[in-house]
Amino acid sequence: PCDYVPPVEVEIVEKRRAIALDQTEGIYVRDITTGKVRAVIGQSYMLNPSEELWEKDLPDTVEELLSKRGRGGARDKTKVVSFRAPHNTAVQIYDYKDKKARVVFGPELVMLGPDEHFTVLSLSGDKPKRPHVIKDIALQLGPDFMTDVVTVETADHARLSLKLSYNWYFAVEKTDKGDAEKIFQVPDFVGDGCKAIASRVRGAVAQASFDDFHKKSARIIRSAVFGVDDKDKIKSHFHFAANNLVITNIDIQSVEPVDQRTRDSLQKSVQLAIEITTNSQEASARHEAARLEQEARGRLERQQITDQAEAEKARKRLLQLQAQSAAVESTGQATAEAKARAEAAQIEGEAAVEMAKLKAKSTKIRSEADLEDLQFKQEAEIAHRRALDELELRKAKTLADIESGKFNSTVSAIGPDTIAAIAQAGPEMQAKLLAGLGIKSLLITDGSSPINLFNTAQGLVSNK
Repeated sequence: PCDYVPPVEVEIVEKRRAIALDQTEGIYVRDITTGKVRAVIGQSYMLNPSEELWEKDLPDTVEELLSKRGRGGARDKTKVVSFRAPHNTAVQIYDYKDKKARVVFGPELVMLGPDEHFTVLSLSGDKPKRPHVIKDIALQLGPDFMTDVVTVETADHARLSLKLSYNWYFAVEKTDKGDAEKIFQVPDFVGDGCKAIASRVRGAVAQASFDDFHKKSARIIRSAVFGVDDKDKIKSHFHFAANNLVITNIDIQSVEPVDQRTRDSLQKSVQLAIEITTNSQEASARHEAARLEQEARGRLERQQITDQAEAEKARKRLLQLQAQSAAVESTGQATAEAKARAEAAQIEGEAAVEMAKLKAKSTKIRSEADLEDLQFKQEAEIAHRRALDELELRKAKTLADIESGKFNSTVSAIGPDTIAAIAQAGPEMQAKLLAGLGIKSLLITDGSSPINLFNTAQGLVSNK
């Protein structure tokens, strides 16, 4: 980029700036050399030297509808025409250049191309319906309701004014292009639907008398519009195949005679019917009261008879009990004494048996205790005797060891020569020598014959 300072010879025809556009904004641009018009949306744009802004004109009806839904004020015709389709609505846009139509379902932002225009809906309104009353761009898909006033004539030439309300919706698959375009095939679906329903209602009412229609108006109208199946049951809906409009319910809000004389006659017949109904209800009430009174009186008499029978039964029972009481009173004392003696004998026998059982149990416990005591004593005595024997055995072994050691020490102290001299001396001399040595007993062997020294020692100890 650079700065340009035009000289004096240059004439400034127009100053242009970059136009900033949001994602939901656009402008119409026309190429001067070719005449082609295009829309630029969602980007900043600077017009080329051969381009200019183009103004898009719309019909007055569309301008009015857009101003009502917009913020008000004059519309900038160079900006792309936008329309916010509400929820559960459909908008049809027709391209006159390509000769094609497209349908947009709300909620959605609709932006028109240079050659596109909205399809304006012109619908019937008011009660009764009049054409071209409602103008709108968005088609409501429902469910919703519409009200119409229909004038009918019965078979007996009674003219009536019916105020009917219809619940409706469009059965459309939004992903199916052909199905979406089909809902715009009928320009005024309100007027056509109301006319079709009114014709069916007039045909059905013309075949019924005033009295029958007055009693069965709802069934006659619903069966005429919805039709009946093979089981004579009224169908649930009425479908318009041309634009997929579905009528789901009919509400009969009012039925009024058109002729004043018929209205007066109807008022009189209604009053007469009310009076007849009231008299009938009063008569029925009196008859019902009399019937209830007779039934109550019959129940009362039957209850009295039943109570008397029950009283007689109770009296009979009382007499039987009194007789039984007298018999019991006369034999009661003897029976009581016999029962007392029998019970006393039984108690004594049971006490003796119980005492014998306790004595046997006590004897058994005592015997078991004595047996355990004797067993403990014997075990203790055996253990004591075993301990004494072990002590005696250790004592004898200890004494034998002592004597053996003493003997070995004595022999070692005497020496072999002395022992040999003692062996060669005579008995008396040996005794003196041994006595002098402190030896009381001596046993000399050649070593080839075994001698039980323990028994010898035990014998010496026992001799002492």
